[in-house]
Amino acid sequence: MSEVIKIKKGLDIQLAGKADKVFGQAELPELFAVKPTDFHGVVPKMAVKVGDKVKAGTVLFFDKYRPEIKFVSPVSGELAAVNRGERRRILEVVVKADGADEKEQFGTANAADLSKEQVVEKMQAAGLWPFIRKRPYDVIANADETPKAFFISGFDSAPLAPDMDFVLSGQEEALQAGIDVIKRLCDNVHVGVQNDAASKVFKNLNGVTVHTFSGPHPAGNVGVQIHHTMPISKGEVVWVAQPQEIIAIGKLFTEGIYDANRIVVLAGSEVEKKGYYRTKLGASISTLVKNNVKTDDTLRYISGNVLTGTQVEEDGFLGTYHSQVTVIPEGDYYEFMGWAMPGFNKFSMSHSFFSWMCKKKEYRLDANMHGGLRSFVVSGQYDKVLPMDILPEFLFRAILVEDIDKMEQLGIYELAEEDIALCEFVCTSKQPLQATLRKGIDLMIKELS
Repeated sequence: MSEVIKIKKGLDIQLAGKADKVFGQAELPELFAVKPTDFHGVVPKMAVKVGDKVKAGTVLFFDKYRPEIKFVSPVSGELAAVNRGERRRILEVVVKADGADEKEQFGTANAADLSKEQVVEKMQAAGLWPFIRKRPYDVIANADETPKAFFISGFDSAPLAPDMDFVLSGQEEALQAGIDVIKRLCDNVHVGVQNDAASKVFKNLNGVTVHTFSGPHPAGNVGVQIHHTMPISKGEVVWVAQPQEIIAIGKLFTEGIYDANRIVVLAGSEVEKKGYYRTKLGASISTLVKNNVKTDDTLRYISGNVLTGTQVEEDGFLGTYHSQVTVIPEGDYYEFMGWAMPGFNKFSMSHSFFSWMCKKKEYRLDANMHGGLRSFVVSGQYDKVLPMDILPEFLFRAILVEDIDKMEQLGIYELAEEDIALCEFVCTSKQPLQATLRKGIDLMIKELS
């Protein structure tokens, strides 16, 4: 049995609305979308036009500067719209499904008989390469680089997150097939599992090194797991992927298709029928939430979790890297004295409210920030929830003044937005820390390219 790595810093936010381990019933929606905004650094160039017929696996667009990076349709049907934002930036490429579920055929292959270059070429042709991301920077991996390791987090510790063992139950064969493919890209494959008896799916995998973690969120973040087992230095690269993405990679080689099937959890205090649902990448969440949410308050729909997810409309689309849909109150109200008003129903990591005495109490939290943006206050709060040997306040200061050398010295290579999401949650200054970190990462990429 592997040594247990204990994560002491962090915070478990006890949100109301956790889903039971049961499958709900919901029809597949008519509309699906691939969102270029999900992929940092990608400049999309369309490969099809509105009205064109597509199959599951047909290329919709590719990266202008890396044409080999392709993004494909999750379903068969017709390209319904290309939604644009400011300066005609492409926000969503929408496909209207025809229900036929026709698939592009890419042919089966035994990964053991292929070279790394052949595996990469096959994954790129089928639109699966965007599932492989790299640290540092949390961007789509460069196939020409040689990673020192490949990491997969086998559990998600974020609020109301899905139970990965439940999600992957019955798909062990495809998961192992995906691992076998990954080993052709990098022989040093690591999997992080939780410190309990539930991680049987991952502990039975062949060809991987298993690390066991315990502790509060963000123990399930792959960046935290990398930091505690194989820290990244300048010039080093680690590739990462999520478990359901590994399954899709395995099915490409065993079945010769692009598999967009996903199991997502629908959770949150405002959801009536919480549970797990079978859907596809990029699906509209409308069929999941219609007649399934409370209507007393204005609601916020989130693709992903409450810390790092993306706000979407009631008929918005599931993000490419998301396996969770969360619904909470919007919180569009004014409260006298704001966060300073005492109460038993207010969550705090400190002893500011009497609720700290109720350790297992679940809270119906909303999206109200209870205050506005103000100057940075160096209070040591970030250090309590970031389990890394990094000085976050000083790093953010270096980013704001665009000091590249200091950013390197202070550990920006090891961070992605999800790793500092808790810092943003506890920040009394209401600073947009995730956006600030992404600004710093973009500066690093520009400087070093």
